[in-house]
Amino acid sequence: MRVLLVEDDDGVANALVEALRANGHRPARVRRGADALIAHRDADVVLLDLGLPDQDGLEVLRKLRKIDPVPVLVLTARGDERTVVRGLRLGADDYLVKPVRLAELLARIDAVARRSAARSQEPDDVVRVSDVEIDLQSRQVLVGGREISLTTKEFDVLAVLARRPGTAVSRQQLMDEVWGNAFVAVSRTLDVHLTQLRAKLDRPGLLHTIRGFGYRLGE
Repeated sequence: MRVLLVEDDDGVANALVEALRANGHRPARVRRGADALIAHRDADVVLLDLGLPDQDGLEVLRKLRKIDPVPVLVLTARGDERTVVRGLRLGADDYLVKPVRLAELLARIDAVARRSAARSQEPDDVVRVSDVEIDLQSRQVLVGGREISLTTKEFDVLAVLARRPGTAVSRQQLMDEVWGNAFVAVSRTLDVHLTQLRAKLDRPGLLHTIRGFGYRLGE
């Protein structure tokens, strides 16, 4: 894969570029956020550091998400919960804290790339995760080939997650999209719908809770 590394530390960058190349990837490296906002066009995956010399990496991520769905894996020394949550809310596909083991980094790169490829190949109106099929147009859900009955709001919650399979979706975003305003929606209502949804799908592990952030459909 073509991997764009956005990293201003020469020592870290050189080691990563060498490791990526040794494992069959085609890495390119830039030092500044402004350069990343141009070079992303030629990348299959972006590895983004947050401590950049010209602008904060989170701001680069926010701008990038407005123009390109390319998978972005944040790779940074910032491991505080607030920054991790903000990075995921801004659209990062994954978040790793330095120092990171090379084998794990390579596996995460492969995982986000697979999810991105699966999303691009899936018809816009049908999402399949394991043996669960979600038709976003007809609002029909099949589990193991058997149709299950969902309430309007249960399906709406599932649909928000199904449009981003394998991607973390925050509680705030779920409530914004289903109820229209996360600040007036009752948070407990979302919990009730998710509990009922899990019971009806009857697929443990399909709907993942990401503590302190939100939820993810599938691996």
